[in-house]
Amino acid sequence: MNDPLLDIISGHKKGRQNGIYSVCSSHRMVLRAAMAQALQNESMLLIESTSNQVDQFGGYSGMTPARFVEYIRTIAQEANFPLDCLILGGDHLGLNRWQNESSSSAMKKAKAQVKAYTEAGYTKIHLDTSMRCADDPENWHPEPAGQVMAERAAVLCQVVENTVHKDRIQLSAPVYVIGTEVPVPGGARHAISDIAVTTVDQARHTIESTREAFLKKGLEDAWGRVIAMVVQPGLEFDHFSVIDYKRENARSLSRFIETVPGLIYEVHSTDYQTPASLRALVEDHFAILKVGPALTFAFREAVQALAIIEEIFLGGRKGITCSALMDVMERLMTGNPEHWRHHYHDLDFSPAMARQYSYSDRIRYYWPLTKAMETTALLINNLNMYPPPLSLVSQYLPVQYQAVREGQIGNKPLHLIEHKIREILKQYASASRPLKHLSQRSKT
Repeated sequence: MNDPLLDIISGHKKGRQNGIYSVCSSHRMVLRAAMAQALQNESMLLIESTSNQVDQFGGYSGMTPARFVEYIRTIAQEANFPLDCLILGGDHLGLNRWQNESSSSAMKKAKAQVKAYTEAGYTKIHLDTSMRCADDPENWHPEPAGQVMAERAAVLCQVVENTVHKDRIQLSAPVYVIGTEVPVPGGARHAISDIAVTTVDQARHTIESTREAFLKKGLEDAWGRVIAMVVQPGLEFDHFSVIDYKRENARSLSRFIETVPGLIYEVHSTDYQTPASLRALVEDHFAILKVGPALTFAFREAVQALAIIEEIFLGGRKGITCSALMDVMERLMTGNPEHWRHHYHDLDFSPAMARQYSYSDRIRYYWPLTKAMETTALLINNLNMYPPPLSLVSQYLPVQYQAVREGQIGNKPLHLIEHKIREILKQYASASRPLKHLSQRSKT
């Protein structure tokens, strides 16, 4: 059977205007919601981890690639989601974690990183060598810098290919994403008003230089599995604002990729785009849509609403301890500020407001902490034991209230949370019009 991503790209290049969205999150409830949505759509599900989050040393999540794969598979089994309908991708693999080291040191670690991802079974690899290392020239001219980046990407690709073709390892040949026009992971750190779109000349140079570097290393077969290039089509979000995609600004870039066989664009930071913008992106060949913070943002909205409902409904009742969820989260964030202090400085807004309500959603780094999980569990247990009046659900979760009234979901906290997350996932599913892979593959 063909690689599902190659099938999707092939369909898109034939004019079907389909694509795929990529869930960039390790949050268990987000992943459960994503699997439920894919089951409903009978589609493949693409889940990605970033080089900051997961690497051979554990990343900030504490998980190696093999451990992350095990984690995803465990959730899939719990959700009765077919394992062969999962696609696992590695995002920003390369120099990102070691930019402050020499190029030789950073590349040595990057090689070990892509090897670990490949051995763990990831089949979509984004090779990102766009970062300048400590001993690289401070002011590279674009052309030589781009050539060096391409050569480094080819070196990492060769490591992946060598790992795949070792006799002792039975692995599928992965597909690749290239490109150096990569938005800041997790959104911009400062207020933004405009974003420069990748030029056609930049896109053409990236493709040509990377192809040349691959072929010099005998990676013709691997080049045939390069499916996409990361570009900037003119969208972004910062703490409290969103720059929406305007297709007229990216028209020449969109038309250019129509002339390149086998390639489409991958777009990062599509979080908070409108459904119309998401649909336009896919139609304009920006057909791999990355989403992450918007999903945990929706989770935060849901549990915060439930915590307010809990306090109104159960606060002061004898024998019941309310979760005080957001107070707990605020204490966790202020007590351990490493994940937000470099993002939420020099703001016109209160840092406390940013910690809980920013689009960049730095609070997502704190949900896996033991205290946060215990507090969330207390909230869920309280509202399972004492289901809230629907009048309160209507006040604070009106869309979920309607779903309960129509019999789509139960008045249970986990149902309400999942439905809230799936509000966002449904927008991506509608925009990407995923091919009906799941029902076919799960029967084979």
